[in-house]
Amino acid sequence: MNELVKESSPYLLQHAQNPIHWKAWNPNTLLQAQTENKLLIISIGYSTCHWCHVMEHESFESQEVAELMNSHFVAVKIDREEHPDADAYYMKAVQLMTKQGGWPLNVVCLPDGRPIWGGTYFKREVWLDSLSQLYKLFKNQPKITEDFAKQLQEGITILSLAPLPSNNNAFQLEEALAKWKKSFNHEYGGYMRTPKFMMPDNLLYLQKWGVIQNDTSLLKYIDLTLTKMAWGGIFDVVEGGFSRYSVDEKWHIPHFEKMLYDNAQLLSVYADAYKRTKDPLYQQVIEKTISFINNNWYNNEGGYFSALDADSLTDDNILKEGAYYSWKEEELKTLILHDYDLFKQVFNINEYGYWENGEYVFIQSKKLEDIASKNNLSTRELEAKKKDWESNLLEYRKNKKIKPRLDDKTLTAWNAMLIQGLLDSYTATHQDEYLHIAIQNMNFIQKKLWTESCGLLHTYKLPTASIAAYLDDYAFYIRALIALFEHTGRDHYLSDAKNALNLTLDYFLDQTFGFFYFSQDTSSIPVKNIETEDNVIPSSNAVMALNLLKMGVLYQNNYYTEIAKKMIETVKTNIDFPSAYSHWLLADLYLQNPIEISIVGSDAVEKCINLRSKLLTKAFLFPVNQQTSIPYLSGYTGTNKTLVYFCSNFTCQAPVEYQEFTTDTIL
Repeated sequence: MNELVKESSPYLLQHAQNPIHWKAWNPNTLLQAQTENKLLIISIGYSTCHWCHVMEHESFESQEVAELMNSHFVAVKIDREEHPDADAYYMKAVQLMTKQGGWPLNVVCLPDGRPIWGGTYFKREVWLDSLSQLYKLFKNQPKITEDFAKQLQEGITILSLAPLPSNNNAFQLEEALAKWKKSFNHEYGGYMRTPKFMMPDNLLYLQKWGVIQNDTSLLKYIDLTLTKMAWGGIFDVVEGGFSRYSVDEKWHIPHFEKMLYDNAQLLSVYADAYKRTKDPLYQQVIEKTISFINNNWYNNEGGYFSALDADSLTDDNILKEGAYYSWKEEELKTLILHDYDLFKQVFNINEYGYWENGEYVFIQSKKLEDIASKNNLSTRELEAKKKDWESNLLEYRKNKKIKPRLDDKTLTAWNAMLIQGLLDSYTATHQDEYLHIAIQNMNFIQKKLWTESCGLLHTYKLPTASIAAYLDDYAFYIRALIALFEHTGRDHYLSDAKNALNLTLDYFLDQTFGFFYFSQDTSSIPVKNIETEDNVIPSSNAVMALNLLKMGVLYQNNYYTEIAKKMIETVKTNIDFPSAYSHWLLADLYLQNPIEISIVGSDAVEKCINLRSKLLTKAFLFPVNQQTSIPYLSGYTGTNKTLVYFCSNFTCQAPVEYQEFTTDTIL
């Protein structure tokens, strides 16, 4: 029977009515496969995955497919967001076998879980034929499958190892950046490839580096990218929030699912950009994105859900990608009763903005001031009209269109990322609400996802938290705690961060090579994985390195500092293309020129927030507004004046009053 009805994951529940006897990922399932000596089918996806839905409809709802799978295999469904360790392991296997990866991820394994065959999306007939052949091969020639599993396992093991220092590769940043810049798209921003992902961590690092170097061409590229993203269909101008990626180079047609981790990280990127330029477009993106997150993902307990699906129902009750976000012109004409010609100019209801099947996805290609001038309007008048249009369209969408499906699990790492994005937005816009939301979110994590007996848990769905936390949960949680101290001056956040950091060292650190394993429990997968490359989410090892540097300073703990230094220096000798290591380079900004600024006084937090309203690139900035037991800060005593203590390259200057604090050094 199909056992997924017992699960809480929205993705698994989507498959709970399939005729296939799906089982969840757990030791009992693996034991069953070994006891019955049956091949395992491991099928991995996530609730907002469009091609996962397609394969479900074509194959997993088919009685013929179900008969084959139920008779000769043990079938396992995995939500990759619940079990990213299993996803990473089987993704490496598929990439070794096929030179590509993605979701749905479908792998056939020996009864002990070692893979022998796999790929991504399969058409029904190909899936049936492949499974039939694999069953016969395993039954009649088991040695062939065993030999292949052994060879593949060796390859996966190599890919999962910690990097080793290379004596033959002294990292040259300028040379690496020159290579990186060759991939830039100077017409639409981003990279010269499709599909086109936003890669927030790349943008975060490049923007900071551009400021440090006063590289006007690099900053121009960043502004081009952020503007085109904000104008493109990848950003939902009606309601706010970014989709996961676009299928074209101009950011027009997205793969319409929205993920919390993208939006959380992009808040930080746009916050830095607003601090640097004061461009009102960037502020609008921040405000709309946070509004979208609050209106669509708030779980009513202080935390936030994970995602919205790409697919939604049409008026004809057909599940279709982008149905909630696309518009027909006759529909728009009934909603925009005045100034429709002007509306068409702003949102390109023309060949440029056309998608398919008579539908449009909004995209801007010109500045509002240029369109306003062409139509004898002031920019302010056109901005007001645009705001009214968006409000009317949102009201119509809410009342007349069917909302995409919601993934209503709450993940620790993604919520902790949101805390950082909210705090950066707070210092950019000085909206106190964003600070309050960040504190509320941390209270939720600590109340619902932390236990004194085993530390963090990975996922929560009312009323239960489950699954031991992974390294990324700890890394982003610790980062969020440090950031909350930096923005409030409350010591208990640092005490909690130190407690979590020490648990991370106990649970995850590979003492031999000095990097962190991704998971605590490796009994369910044959190979322990160490993740060092950044992707759409930065490497959890890189986030830990920056955490260790800050905590090493604050707690004057050389052990923390030396682990981080060794990690960063080792990774630098292995960098080929820097876009895969941008968070390591972010940590290295501090390491190459350490700067610590401590502001001491009753209004220290306020003064720190004021300083953070400018873009900080590498400096560590700490408030001391009360007596503290934090070792690095405990020696500072308050006076009736607010003092600034500035240290650079392990040398500290005499304190100065806040109003007299100036420095020629980029902070």
